[in-house]
Amino acid sequence: MVEEMNAEVNEVKHFQRGDVVKGKVTKVEDKQAYVDVGYKTDGIVPISELSSLHVETVSDVLKEGDEIELKVIRINDDEDELVLSKRAVDAERAWAELKEKMDRDDIVEAEVAEVVKGGLVVDLGVRGFIPASLVERYYVEDFSDYKGRTLRMKIIELDEQKNKLILSQKAVLDEEAEAEKRKTLESLEVGQELEGTVQRLTDFGAFVDIGGVDGLVHISELAWHRVEKPSDVVNEGDRVKVKVLKIDREQERISLSIKETQPGPWDQVSDEISVGDVITGTVKRLVSFGAFVEVYPGVEGLVHISQISHRHIGTPHEVLKEGEDVRVKVLDMNPQEQRISLSMKEVEPEQTQRDRQVAESDDDPGMNVTLGDVVGDELRKLK
Repeated sequence: MVEEMNAEVNEVKHFQRGDVVKGKVTKVEDKQAYVDVGYKTDGIVPISELSSLHVETVSDVLKEGDEIELKVIRINDDEDELVLSKRAVDAERAWAELKEKMDRDDIVEAEVAEVVKGGLVVDLGVRGFIPASLVERYYVEDFSDYKGRTLRMKIIELDEQKNKLILSQKAVLDEEAEAEKRKTLESLEVGQELEGTVQRLTDFGAFVDIGGVDGLVHISELAWHRVEKPSDVVNEGDRVKVKVLKIDREQERISLSIKETQPGPWDQVSDEISVGDVITGTVKRLVSFGAFVEVYPGVEGLVHISQISHRHIGTPHEVLKEGEDVRVKVLDMNPQEQRISLSMKEVEPEQTQRDRQVAESDDDPGMNVTLGDVVGDELRKLK
Protein backbone atom coordinates (compact mmCIF):
# COMPACT_ATOMS: atom_id res chain seq x y z
CA MET A 1 0.00 0.00 0.00
CA VAL A 2 2.80 2.37 0.93
CA GLU A 3 4.61 1.42 -2.26
CA GLU A 4 1.53 2.32 -4.36
CA MET A 5 1.23 5.71 -2.67
CA ASN A 6 4.92 6.41 -3.29
CA ALA A 7 4.48 5.44 -6.94
CA GLU A 8 1.55 7.84 -7.34
CA VAL A 9 3.56 10.65 -5.73
CA ASN A 10 6.46 9.98 -8.09
CA GLU A 11 4.09 10.12 -11.09
CA VAL A 12 2.78 13.57 -10.11
CA LYS A 13 4.45 16.20 -12.26
CA HIS A 14 6.19 19.14 -10.73
CA PHE A 15 5.81 22.54 -12.39
CA GLN A 16 7.38 25.93 -12.17
CA ARG A 17 5.86 29.27 -13.01
CA GLY A 18 6.31 29.96 -16.72
CA ASP A 19 6.25 26.33 -17.81
CA VAL A 20 4.22 25.52 -20.93
CA VAL A 21 2.17 22.36 -20.48
CA LYS A 22 -0.34 20.30 -22.43
CA GLY A 23 -3.61 19.10 -20.96
CA LYS A 24 -7.18 17.97 -21.51
CA VAL A 25 -10.24 19.97 -20.46
CA THR A 26 -12.15 17.99 -17.81
CA LYS A 27 -14.81 20.47 -16.76
CA VAL A 28 -16.24 23.75 -18.06
CA GLU A 29 -17.97 26.30 -15.85
CA ASP A 30 -19.21 29.81 -16.68
CA LYS A 31 -16.12 31.60 -15.37
CA GLN A 32 -13.39 28.95 -15.36
CA ALA A 33 -12.30 25.62 -16.79
CA TYR A 34 -10.49 22.65 -15.25
CA VAL A 35 -7.67 20.96 -17.12
CA ASP A 36 -5.77 17.75 -16.40
CA VAL A 37 -2.08 18.46 -16.94
CA GLY A 38 -0.69 15.68 -14.74
CA TYR A 39 -0.67 17.73 -11.55
CA LYS A 40 -2.05 16.27 -8.32
CA THR A 41 -5.23 18.24 -9.00
CA ASP A 42 -6.73 19.66 -12.15
CA GLY A 43 -5.37 23.06 -13.08
CA ILE A 44 -7.68 26.06 -13.26
CA VAL A 45 -8.01 28.35 -16.27
CA PRO A 46 -9.87 31.54 -15.26
CA ILE A 47 -12.05 33.13 -17.94
CA SER A 48 -9.72 36.14 -18.01
CA GLU A 49 -6.88 33.86 -19.14
CA LEU A 50 -8.69 32.36 -22.11
CA SER A 51 -8.28 35.08 -24.71
CA SER A 52 -6.83 38.51 -25.33
CA LEU A 53 -10.40 39.64 -26.06
CA HIS A 54 -13.43 39.76 -23.80
CA VAL A 55 -15.15 36.38 -23.34
CA GLU A 56 -18.71 36.10 -22.00
CA THR A 57 -18.58 32.46 -20.88
CA VAL A 58 -15.85 29.82 -20.92
CA SER A 59 -17.96 27.59 -23.17
CA ASP A 60 -17.56 30.19 -25.94
CA VAL A 61 -13.91 29.10 -26.15
CA LEU A 62 -13.53 25.62 -24.62
CA LYS A 63 -15.45 22.37 -24.25
CA GLU A 64 -14.77 19.19 -22.32
CA GLY A 65 -12.26 16.95 -24.02
CA ASP A 66 -10.34 19.77 -25.77
CA GLU A 67 -6.57 19.29 -25.72
CA ILE A 68 -4.77 22.59 -25.32
CA GLU A 69 -1.44 24.18 -24.44
CA LEU A 70 -1.28 26.34 -21.35
CA LYS A 71 1.23 28.38 -19.41
CA VAL A 72 1.67 28.09 -15.64
CA ILE A 73 1.13 31.50 -14.11
CA ARG A 74 0.71 30.61 -10.41
CA ILE A 75 1.44 27.58 -8.17
CA ASN A 76 0.35 26.96 -4.61
CA ASP A 77 1.45 23.45 -3.67
CA ASP A 78 0.22 23.85 -0.10
CA GLU A 79 -3.32 24.29 -1.37
CA ASP A 80 -2.83 22.05 -4.40
CA GLU A 81 -3.66 25.01 -6.67
CA LEU A 82 -2.32 25.39 -10.21
CA VAL A 83 -3.48 28.40 -12.25
CA LEU A 84 -2.99 28.23 -16.01
CA SER A 85 -3.32 30.58 -18.95
CA LYS A 86 -4.25 29.85 -22.52
CA ARG A 87 -4.01 33.54 -23.39
CA ALA A 88 -0.33 33.70 -22.42
CA VAL A 89 0.63 30.78 -24.68
CA ASP A 90 -1.37 32.14 -27.61
CA ALA A 91 0.09 35.62 -27.17
CA GLU A 92 3.69 34.43 -26.96
CA ARG A 93 3.32 32.46 -30.16
CA ALA A 94 1.35 35.25 -31.86
CA TRP A 95 3.87 38.01 -31.13
CA ALA A 96 6.64 35.96 -32.72
CA GLU A 97 4.59 35.18 -35.82
CA LEU A 98 3.33 38.75 -36.15
CA LYS A 99 6.87 40.13 -35.89
CA GLU A 100 7.93 37.91 -38.79
CA LYS A 101 4.92 38.96 -40.86
CA MET A 102 5.59 42.63 -40.18
CA ASP A 103 9.21 42.21 -41.27
CA ARG A 104 8.03 40.57 -44.52
CA ASP A 105 5.29 43.18 -44.96
CA ASP A 106 2.77 40.33 -45.20
CA ILE A 107 -0.99 40.73 -45.25
CA VAL A 108 -2.79 39.28 -42.24
CA GLU A 109 -6.45 38.28 -42.13
CA ALA A 110 -8.78 38.37 -39.17
CA GLU A 111 -12.46 38.61 -38.33
CA VAL A 112 -13.71 41.75 -36.62
CA ALA A 113 -14.48 40.73 -33.06
CA GLU A 114 -15.62 44.05 -31.65
CA VAL A 115 -16.67 47.50 -32.76
CA VAL A 116 -15.36 50.00 -30.21
CA LYS A 117 -15.06 53.74 -29.96
CA GLY A 118 -12.49 54.90 -32.48
CA GLY A 119 -12.20 51.72 -34.51
CA LEU A 120 -12.34 47.92 -34.70
CA VAL A 121 -10.83 45.08 -32.67
CA VAL A 122 -9.59 41.75 -34.07
CA ASP A 123 -8.09 38.65 -32.48
CA LEU A 124 -4.74 37.57 -33.89
CA GLY A 125 -3.70 35.65 -30.82
CA VAL A 126 -3.29 39.09 -29.29
CA ARG A 127 -5.67 42.03 -29.39
CA GLY A 128 -5.27 43.99 -32.58
CA PHE A 129 -6.75 47.47 -33.08
CA ILE A 130 -7.70 49.11 -36.41
CA PRO A 131 -8.23 52.88 -36.01
CA ALA A 132 -11.33 54.18 -37.82
CA SER A 133 -9.16 56.22 -40.19
CA LEU A 134 -7.31 53.07 -41.29
CA VAL A 135 -10.31 50.88 -42.08
CA GLU A 136 -11.27 52.18 -45.54
CA ARG A 137 -9.97 54.65 -48.12
CA TYR A 138 -13.07 56.73 -47.54
CA TYR A 139 -14.79 58.10 -44.44
CA VAL A 140 -17.07 55.63 -42.64
CA GLU A 141 -19.64 57.10 -40.30
CA ASP A 142 -21.09 53.89 -38.84
CA PHE A 143 -19.06 50.70 -38.26
CA SER A 144 -21.89 48.71 -36.68
CA ASP A 145 -22.15 46.27 -39.60
CA TYR A 146 -18.40 45.49 -39.63
CA LYS A 147 -18.58 42.97 -36.78
CA GLY A 148 -17.99 39.49 -38.19
CA ARG A 149 -16.37 40.75 -41.39
CA THR A 150 -13.00 39.31 -42.36
CA LEU A 151 -10.47 42.04 -43.15
CA ARG A 152 -7.09 41.95 -44.86
CA MET A 153 -4.59 44.17 -43.08
CA LYS A 154 -1.00 45.32 -42.79
CA ILE A 155 0.75 45.62 -39.41
CA ILE A 156 1.47 49.30 -38.82
CA GLU A 157 2.85 49.17 -35.26
CA LEU A 158 3.89 46.30 -33.00
CA ASP A 159 5.10 46.61 -29.39
CA GLU A 160 5.00 43.40 -27.37
CA GLN A 161 6.11 45.12 -24.17
CA LYS A 162 3.18 47.53 -24.32
CA ASN A 163 0.86 44.86 -25.68
CA LYS A 164 0.19 47.14 -28.66
CA LEU A 165 -0.76 45.98 -32.15
CA ILE A 166 -2.03 48.54 -34.68
CA LEU A 167 -3.37 47.32 -38.03
CA SER A 168 -4.56 48.94 -41.26
CA GLN A 169 -6.87 47.64 -43.94
CA LYS A 170 -6.50 50.98 -45.75
CA ALA A 171 -2.81 50.23 -46.35
CA VAL A 172 -3.76 47.07 -48.26
CA LEU A 173 -6.43 48.89 -50.26
CA ASP A 174 -4.03 51.74 -51.07
CA GLU A 175 -1.40 49.33 -52.38
CA GLU A 176 -3.95 47.54 -54.54
CA ALA A 177 -5.31 50.83 -55.87
CA GLU A 178 -1.79 51.99 -56.74
CA ALA A 179 -1.08 48.72 -58.56
CA GLU A 180 -4.33 49.05 -60.49
CA LYS A 181 -3.48 52.66 -61.35
CA ARG A 182 -0.06 51.74 -62.74
CA LYS A 183 -1.59 48.91 -64.75
CA THR A 184 -4.24 51.25 -66.17
CA LEU A 185 -1.70 53.96 -67.01
CA GLU A 186 0.47 51.49 -68.89
CA SER A 187 -2.44 50.10 -70.88
CA LEU A 188 -4.01 53.42 -71.92
CA GLU A 189 -3.70 54.71 -75.48
CA VAL A 190 -4.70 58.01 -77.05
CA GLY A 191 -7.96 57.56 -78.93
CA GLN A 192 -9.07 54.65 -76.76
CA GLU A 193 -12.72 54.63 -75.68
CA LEU A 194 -13.73 53.11 -72.35
CA GLU A 195 -16.22 53.42 -69.51
CA GLY A 196 -15.65 55.20 -66.22
CA THR A 197 -17.39 56.55 -63.16
CA VAL A 198 -17.74 60.25 -62.39
CA GLN A 199 -15.92 60.77 -59.08
CA ARG A 200 -16.24 64.50 -58.49
CA LEU A 201 -17.25 67.72 -60.18
CA THR A 202 -15.40 71.04 -60.27
CA ASP A 203 -16.08 74.39 -61.90
CA PHE A 204 -13.79 73.44 -64.79
CA GLY A 205 -14.93 69.88 -65.47
CA ALA A 206 -15.47 66.36 -64.13
CA PHE A 207 -12.98 63.78 -62.84
CA VAL A 208 -13.75 60.27 -64.05
CA ASP A 209 -12.31 57.03 -62.62
CA ILE A 210 -11.26 54.81 -65.52
CA GLY A 211 -9.76 51.95 -63.52
CA GLY A 212 -7.88 53.22 -60.50
CA VAL A 213 -6.83 56.49 -62.10
CA ASP A 214 -8.86 59.66 -62.46
CA GLY A 215 -8.93 61.49 -65.78
CA LEU A 216 -10.24 65.01 -66.34
CA VAL A 217 -13.08 65.75 -68.71
CA HIS A 218 -12.73 69.49 -69.20
CA ILE A 219 -16.00 71.42 -69.29
CA SER A 220 -15.44 72.04 -73.01
CA GLU A 221 -15.33 68.26 -73.58
CA LEU A 222 -18.53 67.37 -71.72
CA ALA A 223 -20.91 68.04 -74.62
CA TRP A 224 -21.00 69.47 -78.11
CA HIS A 225 -23.15 72.35 -76.94
CA ARG A 226 -21.98 75.05 -74.57
CA VAL A 227 -22.06 73.89 -70.93
CA GLU A 228 -22.48 76.46 -68.16
CA LYS A 229 -21.64 74.05 -65.32
CA PRO A 230 -20.67 70.34 -65.33
CA SER A 231 -23.67 69.34 -63.18
CA ASP A 232 -25.90 70.29 -66.10
CA VAL A 233 -24.51 67.27 -67.95
CA VAL A 234 -23.26 64.68 -65.41
CA ASN A 235 -23.57 63.80 -61.72
CA GLU A 236 -21.20 62.10 -59.28
CA GLY A 237 -21.57 58.32 -59.58
CA ASP A 238 -22.69 58.38 -63.22
CA ARG A 239 -21.25 55.73 -65.54
CA VAL A 240 -20.03 57.46 -68.68
CA LYS A 241 -18.23 56.60 -71.88
CA VAL A 242 -15.04 58.59 -72.47
CA LYS A 243 -12.33 58.93 -75.08
CA VAL A 244 -8.65 59.37 -74.16
CA LEU A 245 -7.28 62.63 -75.56
CA LYS A 246 -3.88 62.99 -73.83
CA ILE A 247 -1.73 60.91 -71.47
CA ASP A 248 1.04 62.13 -69.14
CA ARG A 249 2.20 58.99 -67.35
CA GLU A 250 4.88 60.73 -65.31
CA GLN A 251 2.44 63.27 -63.87
CA GLU A 252 -0.42 60.74 -63.93
CA ARG A 253 -2.60 63.18 -65.84
CA ILE A 254 -5.20 61.94 -68.27
CA SER A 255 -7.34 64.18 -70.49
CA LEU A 256 -10.67 62.68 -71.47
CA SER A 257 -13.67 63.61 -73.57
CA ILE A 258 -17.29 62.60 -73.32
CA LYS A 259 -18.48 64.51 -76.36
CA GLU A 260 -15.97 62.74 -78.64
CA THR A 261 -17.78 59.45 -77.93
CA GLN A 262 -21.06 60.89 -79.16
CA PRO A 263 -22.18 61.86 -82.67
CA GLY A 264 -21.12 65.46 -83.31
CA PRO A 265 -23.74 68.07 -84.05
CA TRP A 266 -22.34 68.49 -87.54
CA ASP A 267 -22.91 64.76 -88.08
CA GLN A 268 -26.56 65.15 -87.14
CA VAL A 269 -27.48 68.55 -88.53
CA SER A 270 -28.07 67.26 -92.07
CA ASP A 271 -30.86 65.06 -90.74
CA GLU A 272 -32.53 68.04 -89.11
CA ILE A 273 -31.97 70.99 -91.45
CA SER A 274 -32.02 71.35 -95.24
CA VAL A 275 -31.27 74.15 -97.71
CA GLY A 276 -34.34 76.36 -98.03
CA ASP A 277 -35.61 75.71 -94.48
CA VAL A 278 -36.73 78.69 -92.44
CA ILE A 279 -35.84 78.16 -88.78
CA THR A 280 -35.37 80.03 -85.54
CA GLY A 281 -31.86 80.48 -84.16
CA THR A 282 -30.04 82.38 -81.45
CA VAL A 283 -27.47 85.07 -82.15
CA LYS A 284 -24.27 83.87 -80.51
CA ARG A 285 -21.64 86.28 -81.80
CA LEU A 286 -21.56 89.54 -83.70
CA VAL A 287 -18.56 90.33 -85.90
CA SER A 288 -17.84 93.10 -88.38
CA PHE A 289 -18.85 90.97 -91.37
CA GLY A 290 -22.02 89.44 -89.95
CA ALA A 291 -23.64 87.40 -87.18
CA PHE A 292 -23.15 83.80 -86.09
CA VAL A 293 -26.48 82.19 -85.28
CA GLU A 294 -26.89 78.83 -83.52
CA VAL A 295 -29.45 76.87 -85.53
CA TYR A 296 -28.88 73.47 -83.88
CA PRO A 297 -27.20 72.58 -80.56
CA GLY A 298 -23.50 73.10 -81.21
CA VAL A 299 -24.00 74.28 -84.82
CA GLU A 300 -23.62 77.92 -85.83
CA GLY A 301 -24.27 79.38 -89.25
CA LEU A 302 -23.20 82.77 -90.62
CA VAL A 303 -25.61 85.52 -91.58
CA HIS A 304 -23.41 87.72 -93.72
CA ILE A 305 -23.93 91.44 -93.12
CA SER A 306 -25.44 91.70 -96.62
CA GLN A 307 -28.10 89.13 -95.60
CA ILE A 308 -29.17 90.79 -92.35
CA SER A 309 -31.46 93.49 -93.72
CA HIS A 310 -32.87 94.88 -96.97
CA ARG A 311 -31.60 98.29 -96.03
CA HIS A 312 -27.93 99.13 -95.88
CA ILE A 313 -26.34 98.79 -92.42
CA GLY A 314 -22.83 99.67 -91.30
CA THR A 315 -22.45 96.98 -88.63
CA PRO A 316 -24.58 94.04 -87.41
CA HIS A 317 -24.82 95.77 -84.01
CA GLU A 318 -27.22 98.31 -85.53
CA VAL A 319 -30.04 95.75 -85.71
CA LEU A 320 -28.94 92.71 -83.66
CA LYS A 321 -27.74 91.82 -80.19
CA GLU A 322 -26.20 88.63 -78.80
CA GLY A 323 -28.71 86.24 -77.25
CA GLU A 324 -31.54 87.42 -79.49
CA ASP A 325 -33.73 84.84 -81.27
CA VAL A 326 -34.10 85.45 -85.01
CA ARG A 327 -35.76 83.78 -88.00
CA VAL A 328 -33.32 82.73 -90.72
CA LYS A 329 -33.39 80.92 -94.04
CA VAL A 330 -30.77 78.27 -94.89
CA LEU A 331 -29.03 79.35 -98.11
CA ASP A 332 -26.25 76.77 -98.25
CA MET A 333 -24.89 73.87 -96.15
CA ASN A 334 -21.51 72.10 -96.06
CA PRO A 335 -21.36 69.93 -92.89
CA GLN A 336 -18.01 68.45 -93.93
CA GLU A 337 -16.45 71.91 -93.72
CA GLN A 338 -18.76 72.86 -90.84
CA ARG A 339 -20.24 75.80 -92.74
CA ILE A 340 -23.83 77.01 -93.08
CA SER A 341 -24.89 80.21 -94.84
CA LEU A 342 -28.02 81.92 -93.55
CA SER A 343 -30.19 84.89 -94.45
CA MET A 344 -32.48 87.05 -92.37
CA LYS A 345 -33.67 89.38 -95.07
CA GLU A 346 -35.02 86.54 -97.21
CA VAL A 347 -37.35 85.59 -94.37
CA GLU A 348 -39.02 89.05 -94.37
CA PRO A 349 -42.40 88.85 -96.21
CA GLU A 350 -42.90 91.01 -99.31
CA GLN A 351 -45.72 92.83 -97.53
CA THR A 352 -43.23 93.81 -94.83
CA GLN A 353 -40.99 95.22 -97.54
CA ARG A 354 -43.89 97.22 -99.06
CA ASP A 355 -44.88 98.45 -95.64
CA ARG A 356 -41.35 99.65 -95.10
CA GLN A 357 -41.44 101.47 -98.49
CA VAL A 358 -44.73 103.15 -97.57
CA ALA A 359 -43.36 104.12 -94.20
CA GLU A 360 -40.37 105.70 -95.94
CA SER A 361 -42.67 107.60 -98.34
CA ASP A 362 -44.53 109.14 -95.39
CA ASP A 363 -41.56 111.41 -94.98
CA ASP A 364 -42.25 112.97 -98.48
CA PRO A 365 -45.82 114.48 -98.77
CA GLY A 366 -45.57 114.57 -102.54
CA MET A 367 -45.40 110.82 -102.60
CA ASN A 368 -48.87 110.54 -100.95
CA VAL A 369 -50.91 112.07 -103.90
CA THR A 370 -53.09 109.42 -105.58
CA LEU A 371 -54.45 109.24 -109.18
CA GLY A 372 -57.96 109.87 -107.85
CA ASP A 373 -56.84 113.12 -106.29
CA VAL A 374 -55.39 114.34 -109.57
CA VAL A 375 -58.52 113.43 -111.69
CA GLY A 376 -60.81 115.01 -109.12
CA ASP A 377 -59.00 118.29 -109.28
CA GLU A 378 -59.20 118.42 -113.07
CA LEU A 379 -62.99 117.74 -113.07
CA ARG A 380 -63.58 120.54 -110.58
CA LYS A 381 -61.71 122.94 -112.89
CA LEU A 382 -64.04 122.09 -115.87
CA LYS A 383 -67.08 123.00 -113.83
